[in-house]
Amino acid sequence: MPRPTVYSSSRPARRPAGAAAPSDAAPSEPVAPTAPATSQPAGRPQAVTLSRRNLYALWGALLVLAALLVTSVWLNQRSVPRKLTQEDIDQAVLRTLETTTLPSAAARAVETIAPSVVRVVGFGRSKNGKDEVERGVGTGVVIVDKGIILTNLHVVQGSDRIQLTFHDGLQTTATITGVQPENDLAVLQAHKVPDDLEAASLRSTNDLRPGDQVAVVGFPFGIGPSASAGVISGLGRQFTSPEGKRELGNLIQFDAAANPGNSGGPLVTMDGEVIGIVTAILNPTPARTFIGIGFAVPIENAASAVGMSPF
Repeated sequence: MPRPTVYSSSRPARRPAGAAAPSDAAPSEPVAPTAPATSQPAGRPQAVTLSRRNLYALWGALLVLAALLVTSVWLNQRSVPRKLTQEDIDQAVLRTLETTTLPSAAARAVETIAPSVVRVVGFGRSKNGKDEVERGVGTGVVIVDKGIILTNLHVVQGSDRIQLTFHDGLQTTATITGVQPENDLAVLQAHKVPDDLEAASLRSTNDLRPGDQVAVVGFPFGIGPSASAGVISGLGRQFTSPEGKRELGNLIQFDAAANPGNSGGPLVTMDGEVIGIVTAILNPTPARTFIGIGFAVPIENAASAVGMSPF
């Protein structure tokens, strides 16, 4: 009985796992090596993972950058000063007023005029003609820093030698370069002056009023410099000396204390500006001391004795 034809399968026979291929198998085409199998699905990129060390380095860099940013902002705020407000200024002024004792108006006036005030002494010969004696003591005020000084004529008239003492203690002599007898004024030129000599500031008398505060600086009875303060008590006054030898007009009347030795000194405002030259005191008694009324020549008249027109 004929046997049925047996056809071989086109699939190779399955070999058990781990079985070696027969040595006489026909060689096959070379196969490219395959990559190791991973659990990453095909078509998706592989995730990048950081080690703990790299993560610490990254956080450290971020902290350094943050610190640099904070430092930069702080320095910029420190370098740009805060704009002052009116409230800041008001508080500073108030704090100063509460903690500082301010000088009086008269003290400021005296401090301003003091460097320009000069002691003036006139000397002459004694009756026997041998000794030099003091004939008059008064005050002067520097009106030009080259050493031009205003004083009263009666302080230096008839003197053989005139001696000046400046604010810094410098002593020198002076000569009379001009006189104005109708206003009892004399102009002196100092022979030597301090290096830092200051001329007084002059102020017009046009707007003066009775009651305005004034100060007088000079050498009463040779003592000084001494200061006194008061007010203007009148304007356009007339004065006749007790001996009837001098008649002065258009005078400033004031009540700041003045005595012999104040003659020729400045009458000043509370700004330390000269408005007159002290020239006389009213006292009907032989004492010739201050009883409450003094007179000064307006500075406009005094300046004209020097040929100046300051206003």
